[in-house]
Amino acid sequence: MSGPNFAERDGKIWFNGEFIDWRDAKVHVLTHGLHYASSVFEGERMYSGTIFKLREHTERLFYSAGELGFKIPYTVEEIDAASIQACEVNGITDGYVRPVAWRGSEMMGVSAQSNKINVAIAAWEWPSYFSPEARMNGIKLQISKWKRPSPETEPVHAKAAGLYMICTLSKHTAEAAGYQDALMLDYRGQVAEATGANIFFVMPDGKLHTPKPDCFLDGITRRTVIDLAKKRGIDVVERAIMPEEMADASECFLTGTAAEVTPVGVIGDYTFTPGEICRQLMEDYDRTVGKAKADAAA
Repeated sequence: MSGPNFAERDGKIWFNGEFIDWRDAKVHVLTHGLHYASSVFEGERMYSGTIFKLREHTERLFYSAGELGFKIPYTVEEIDAASIQACEVNGITDGYVRPVAWRGSEMMGVSAQSNKINVAIAAWEWPSYFSPEARMNGIKLQISKWKRPSPETEPVHAKAAGLYMICTLSKHTAEAAGYQDALMLDYRGQVAEATGANIFFVMPDGKLHTPKPDCFLDGITRRTVIDLAKKRGIDVVERAIMPEEMADASECFLTGTAAEVTPVGVIGDYTFTPGEICRQLMEDYDRTVGKAKADAAA
């Protein structure tokens, strides 16, 4: 994302129940969320004035907080309303929305029973980057050395800040090597996801295969695309996928709030040719987010 430093933008951020100047939305250096990753967040897209699947994102924010053992001091309805207002006061009609909740600085140490739970919501302009034609070129992924952890070691189904440390490491390494992103395997050596998106493959049986999200986030966009595929009569198989099986796949794509539906051309030594299924689902997803706006206006 281009533009000024995110700490030095104009606008307003919803911070613990009120809108304050963007540059004043600060936390103390000893906030618990910074030191111990006791923070959860969401990533949402507004299309033509409507936040896509806002309620599902807000409900997941509350679920994630519960997984980290804290309670958000607002209702789901209040966070929904504040998210919409954050876009309105900043004049955003096509953009990105970032709600975040974290433990504050009242206690410093692993234990934080008395720490205040803070919540903020920021929104900024984020138009679509690529046309469907440009996206069909397919991006390149490196296979990361870092692996998604076992559910016995982390709250893997929460959208929690700490789970993204290895994503940053993986993406930085991939970009330095000339790739756009990285594919992460899981603790068993199975295909898991990219650093911020789920992954799908078109296999020789003509079906769409995707890893079962038993140790990583079951994305809202992922579920949306599965529904779109089924409506087209494309069978979707959720299963364990080993890396060597990628040699058999003809098409591959990522799904996520930022990625939307993004075809993949290369993963390590494996190559794919973005084709008809990629194009169909890209177009279906674009129509779906447009339809969401029309339904909201009706």
